[in-house]
Amino acid sequence: MLETMNSRLADHLKRLRLERMWSLDQLAERSGVSRASLSRIENAEVSPTAEVLGKLCTAYALPLSRLLAQVEEQFAPLCRQADQQVWTEAIIGYQRRVISPAVPPLRAEVVECILPANTEITYDAPPIPGLEHHLILQKGALDVWIGTDHYCLSPGDCLRYTLFSSSRFKTPKETGATYLFVLL
Repeated sequence: MLETMNSRLADHLKRLRLERMWSLDQLAERSGVSRASLSRIENAEVSPTAEVLGKLCTAYALPLSRLLAQVEEQFAPLCRQADQQVWTEAIIGYQRRVISPAVPPLRAEVVECILPANTEITYDAPPIPGLEHHLILQKGALDVWIGTDHYCLSPGDCLRYTLFSSSRFKTPKETGATYLFVLL
């Protein structure tokens, strides 16, 4: 188990460096860890100490807890529809299906929402201020208010925003809406 964790950590640290397109020399300069040590860590020849992990976390601007969670989580690349969580608000019939959950190492979440005709949902504040949203209307019609800004969406429209304020979603009397949310 420990050996598997060490090799997953080594692979993850290498992936973080390559995602940033940094050479070992560049990471060594940013972290204060020698190039030779970084190479041995990324090749799973040695396990990094807590001090070295702290230096790498500073270079990558990641909390240690998140870095380790990204390694510990069992990441499944395929999200089968049968396994996707569905939640229905019984009173109004609002339905949310989490198509792709945000699990380390991925940050994005994809949610399908179905809002019946003549329905309104208001959120006074975002659960996480600054969360990036991409709302793609698939079917129906939808009015969206982000703070005081109002948008009328038709099928195929994409509303992109970073949420810091209240939000409101309303369908017309004659039709509901089916839309995708991509959250980052």
